[in-house]
Amino acid sequence: MSAPAPVKGPAPGGRRRILADLTPLRISVDYRRLWVGNTVSWTGQAMTALAVSLQVYDITHSSFSVGLVGLFSLVPLVVFGLYGGAIADTMDRRKLGLYSATGSCALSVALAVAALAGYHRVWLLYAVVALQAMCGALNSPARTSMIPRLLPPEHLPAANALGSMTTTAGSLIGPMLGGVVVGLWGYQTAYLIDAVAFSAALYAMWRLPAMLPDAPEGERRKRASVVDGLRFLAGRPNLRMTFFTDMCAMVLAYPRALYPAVALLWYGGDARTTGLLVAAPAVGALLGGVFSGWLGRVHRHGLAIVLAVCAWGLAIAVFGLTRDLWLGLFFLALAGCADTVSMVFRGTMLQVAAPDEMRGRLQGVFIVVVAGGPRLGDFIAGSVADLSSPGVAITGGGVACVVAVLLLALRSREFLRYDGRSPQA
Repeated sequence: MSAPAPVKGPAPGGRRRILADLTPLRISVDYRRLWVGNTVSWTGQAMTALAVSLQVYDITHSSFSVGLVGLFSLVPLVVFGLYGGAIADTMDRRKLGLYSATGSCALSVALAVAALAGYHRVWLLYAVVALQAMCGALNSPARTSMIPRLLPPEHLPAANALGSMTTTAGSLIGPMLGGVVVGLWGYQTAYLIDAVAFSAALYAMWRLPAMLPDAPEGERRKRASVVDGLRFLAGRPNLRMTFFTDMCAMVLAYPRALYPAVALLWYGGDARTTGLLVAAPAVGALLGGVFSGWLGRVHRHGLAIVLAVCAWGLAIAVFGLTRDLWLGLFFLALAGCADTVSMVFRGTMLQVAAPDEMRGRLQGVFIVVVAGGPRLGDFIAGSVADLSSPGVAITGGGVACVVAVLLLALRSREFLRYDGRSPQA
């Protein structure tokens, strides 16, 4: 197996850093290519996601049909997220990442060809969205589990902060670009740009060394098993807590589904106000990544996660009490910033405390939590709001999040004592 490019220690004088730590980009050429490729391709995917939603509405004139796009992507994302993680632990992760990225690129080309040919069928869009979700679910565990092989452990918090900036910036910039491109040049142009953007990810994967899991060959020859990963997680209380704390935030205190009602009832706004509410947590998350240099100096990762999730819950609770738009946007941005801190340390714990042969499967579970948690949160928030009011749903959810996390922390004192310098799963 080829060894990854050698890395150097942290740059001198970086201990007082406030802005994002760019050391991972400087010390590892392979990681730099992977980060740039992922940043470009993520923006392209966000552009395509918006273009598909617009095209579905253009064909059907039905908001319900647009909503089905999310359902068609969720099911494959959950199923293949788990199975993709198991596959990533039994084969060369570079090849899995390369094959799945190639599939995503080909699907974007298929969308462009269909649009150019004037073949506007909603079933085709649903099918492509489902296949794209499958490719993404196979690609993400492979790509994420490569990072600890490219960087030393002390640089993983910085790398995860950079990764959060990629996803947040792409989610903000991609839809804006998509709307402009579709408006000026049509759907086919947005899909073609996405296909070209995937070439950056393909190039990064192609230049990587082989990434076979660090396990005996006999173990790698075994059939990929999701159950083995879940069994491993069941016996690792610290790693389990990373998922439990995230579920507290996403299921109990994620008011995304209530933004349209809040915009109208609280602020007398319209779709533009809803857009501001949607964007505020993303802006906060991006700022959290930009000013993430201090995260590398934090070693009590478990305690940091608990505090960050509590900060998320409190910010959401206060948002539910305010009726001033700009103050509400501030607290939503604060929640997004707290989410970045939690995400950085949760990702670092999964990468460091888990053995290499299990990293893919744990990343697959992570995908399921990230994909399913917010959607379950949408259902709960919407149900509580219908039974009471949006304010009760939002503030009550924020308080419930804080209480649940504190109760979990009291039952898992070892998690609060977790030290990134001597990780214990």
